[in-house]
Amino acid sequence: MEEDRDLQAAKLRVEELRSLISYHDYRYYVLDSPETSDAAYDDLMRELRSLEERYPQLITPDSPTQRVSGQPVAAFGIVEHRVPLLSLANAFSEEELRAWHRRVSGLAGSDDFALVCEPKMDGLAVALVYEDGLFAQCATRGDGRRGENITENLRTIRSVSLRLGKGAPPRFEVRGEVYMTKQGFERLNEERVGEGQPLFANPRNAAAGSVRQLDARISARRPLDIFVYQLGWLEGRSPPPTQWETLEWLGSLGFRTNPNNARMPGIDDAIALCREWAGRRDSLPYEIDGIVVKMDDLALQERLGVVGREPRWAIAYKFPPIQATTKLIDIGINVGRTGSLNPYAILEPVRVGGATVKLATLHNEDDIHRKDIRIGDTVIVQRAGDVIPQVVGPVLSLRTGKERVYRTPEKCPVCSAPVRRLEGEAMSYCTNTACPAQAERLLEHFVSRGAMDIEGIGESLAAVLLANRLVADPGDIYGLTADQLAELMLPGDGHPRRLGEKTAEKIVDQTERSKQRPLSRVVFALGIRHVGGEMADRLAEHFGSIDAMAAASVEELEAVPTVGPKIAQSVRAYFDDEDNRRIVEKLRRAGVRLAEESAGGRKEGPLHGLTIVVTGTLSTLTREEAEERIRELGGSAVASVSRKTDYVVVGESPGSKAQRAQELGTKVVSEEEFLALLERR
Repeated sequence: MEEDRDLQAAKLRVEELRSLISYHDYRYYVLDSPETSDAAYDDLMRELRSLEERYPQLITPDSPTQRVSGQPVAAFGIVEHRVPLLSLANAFSEEELRAWHRRVSGLAGSDDFALVCEPKMDGLAVALVYEDGLFAQCATRGDGRRGENITENLRTIRSVSLRLGKGAPPRFEVRGEVYMTKQGFERLNEERVGEGQPLFANPRNAAAGSVRQLDARISARRPLDIFVYQLGWLEGRSPPPTQWETLEWLGSLGFRTNPNNARMPGIDDAIALCREWAGRRDSLPYEIDGIVVKMDDLALQERLGVVGREPRWAIAYKFPPIQATTKLIDIGINVGRTGSLNPYAILEPVRVGGATVKLATLHNEDDIHRKDIRIGDTVIVQRAGDVIPQVVGPVLSLRTGKERVYRTPEKCPVCSAPVRRLEGEAMSYCTNTACPAQAERLLEHFVSRGAMDIEGIGESLAAVLLANRLVADPGDIYGLTADQLAELMLPGDGHPRRLGEKTAEKIVDQTERSKQRPLSRVVFALGIRHVGGEMADRLAEHFGSIDAMAAASVEELEAVPTVGPKIAQSVRAYFDDEDNRRIVEKLRRAGVRLAEESAGGRKEGPLHGLTIVVTGTLSTLTREEAEERIRELGGSAVASVSRKTDYVVVGESPGSKAQRAQELGTKVVSEEEFLALLERR
């Protein structure tokens, strides 16, 4: 009787899980608009598999565990896959990966076989057919048996080979993954914000939504790319004997294969590689959510075959999720250095990518309303670049009706001053320039590495200095003595600690050294609204001194390249403020460098007229030091690559800027070539 009750409970739960999974499959694969995170979806699937393993009599042919998710959309035209596109089983831990290896070793009769490890792209799987060396057809995975015909859309992707080199078989199919880079994704969402369109949740959905457009011209405008990872079928010749040789052969034909693919001699090496990529996945210009591990020997692959709709010879090792779902308890406000009111999410604690997340960014009120995020919602949370948690959007299907729409407060939560939002601005601002929160954030910004770089004055000490009234603004830092600092008590883990003489002397020394920072760093450190590091460089180069900049009219400011009306008005407003002018005078009296050596105009030098981007990690200089050398020699060190860029200096792990330079035909130089350029000049 008890067994019958257990079976009946399991049956009800299985039906519930299948219904939920089918719904989320439809949202994810058909509508390209997911309502749950990958991790939450995986949990549902794992629970269903577990119940079906325990009660095999509950398995049905239409169970999500027995088929590949996704349904083709008839509007594209349906393509029957000659060889099904299978999905992969997942391993969520190193032990599960070892368990898979033990199983396939038992089936193979030996554990002495090589493995191929390939980054698991977070994109859209496609099958491309070639006839007589020419691209003939492309279809999505669909349900594994039938997919959507997206041939014309794929023709618009520049990395898709339309004509192959010599040696191509008369007719064959390759499988690949269409994806969007992180930079391309951000650029696309910025455009959609400007057009008032809903944002894509992640690069995968952006890629899928871009490829599955009935108008190929829309696909052509999207920043899409592709990696080919497998041979589907071929006619007219035998395939290479291994997966690794297949990848090399496909590369020789002109297909773009992932340069981070690797052949490992055994499972220990494969696990070490998975562990390595889990730690540095954010160094890639595109998203990956794991490593696909395959048996290298294709004859072994064929012998092991398929179970259900999953190959026995391959598995996807999934990294800890960088997305999760949790409850949005409330929305708090941080007041920034310019008075901006920055909303943030207060969450029920949730594990995301190996870390517990309690708070996440929400950008601004417009973004909250655009995504329709409400207090009390169940929300999708992700860690951007595995570091900064952010709320992607709500899970609409879990709404109860008790959720509350967020409104920006009318008064500053710190000083109670009125809040104002200027026309055309995304942010609301506290109107009190003496707001304690603004003072603290400005002080933290002033001493930060990209600004005056005064090591030792961090968030805690900045708050203590203001609380003890030793400083009221950044200009007061230069009057601090070691004796004053040494006696300060800093908050600790339940026990305050004295700053001490040695640390105090180091801070005073760092403060003295900061007086010689270039003008561009001083301009950035002032915290002028809308003036970032690159814009500070432009202003410093153009005017040559803080006095010339302070005296410039809005029209003269707008004459600086890339300075628009908003920035010009913001700079003019900064210097019109009496408190800000007082800070500048304090810096002048302290001996801070407020003019370039060739003040009064654009600095001349051997690199004059050259615009240079530094990307990646350099071995002999930090990026900041390299950019400072460029500016010292009269060049412009900028953050983004454009058609006006003369050189891109590439270090280790350069990311998407190097790729952008190649697309534009901009000259790319190594660190050695860059140093030689500096010496020659």
